[in-house]
Amino acid sequence: MSGVQIITIGPEEEGQRLDRWLKRRFPQLSQGMVEKACRKGEIRMDGARVKASSRIVAGAALRIPPFPAADAPPPAPDTRKPRISEGDAQMIQNAVIFRDQHIIALNKPPGLPSQGGSGQGARHVDGLSEALSFGYKERPVLVHRLDKDTSGVMLLARTPRVARRLAEAFRHRETRKIYWALVAGVPQPVRGTIRYGLVKAGGAGGEKMRCIHPAEIDQVEGARRTTSDYAVLERLGSRAAWVALSPITGRTHQLRAHMAEIGHPIIGDGKYGGSAQENMGDGWGAGIGGAVSRKLHLHARSLRLIHPVTGDMLELTAPLPAHMAQSWQVFGWAEGDVPADPFAEE
Repeated sequence: MSGVQIITIGPEEEGQRLDRWLKRRFPQLSQGMVEKACRKGEIRMDGARVKASSRIVAGAALRIPPFPAADAPPPAPDTRKPRISEGDAQMIQNAVIFRDQHIIALNKPPGLPSQGGSGQGARHVDGLSEALSFGYKERPVLVHRLDKDTSGVMLLARTPRVARRLAEAFRHRETRKIYWALVAGVPQPVRGTIRYGLVKAGGAGGEKMRCIHPAEIDQVEGARRTTSDYAVLERLGSRAAWVALSPITGRTHQLRAHMAEIGHPIIGDGKYGGSAQENMGDGWGAGIGGAVSRKLHLHARSLRLIHPVTGDMLELTAPLPAHMAQSWQVFGWAEGDVPADPFAEE
């Protein structure tokens, strides 16, 4: 058994997942051993606790605990690719809406998690990214996430260097994200900014966020200041509205929680009061041509950013998923009838 080691991460190693880096250095380690050591705080980066999925940073000091030595020469690394069905590989490849030497953009289908986790199972974008290598030795890495039931534009970086640059762009708010949603009722005024803070709230049904009034944010432990812009694009009388949403900050469930807090939850969002039963009733919409799906009506419509390598302005747009396209057809709304960025003049 070796003693505690302090290893400084080299610049060529930055951006790699901690668990993969460890298993290359210590072939005797299993994934379970790595995750257990992280949970117990035995592995630390610059003194801070880390997760197995954390990305290592150049120049950081990584504390490695004593690991059991291999009794025999370690087996050759398993170079077999994860088992991905042909159907899943085709599905994720068909979701690609942009690809060059540096970036891959997907129109993520609704119902597909971004990453694995509690209750998410093994089928997720990160797990299927091996099918998006397209000749590269390393699979692309996620640089941001979407909720499981949210569809739309999602970026992956094809190299660690590009992943770092994209992560910085998101962190410094150098990107422009616009979502489309169908909400219950019609927000008034038809354009506005929501500034409620958010804090994690416990309870059944998984993670949920609770809104905090701006004047009380500093008094609530763990609360973060968050800002979302909204604009009504079309309306169905006073019953529902097609809105554009632009998250100025980026927190879990931010748009969903904000719209619910102002009394206009997103249709299909049972977690935040937007279930069909509460807001539409059985067969709602049938009288105007068809029933509306009870799936979440939230879609990451577009993403604008400066390309991290070429410096060109990159504008990515994702068509609506089938259930939202059906709802739009029921209401007589067309994707091309509204401005691409209703907030641009502001």
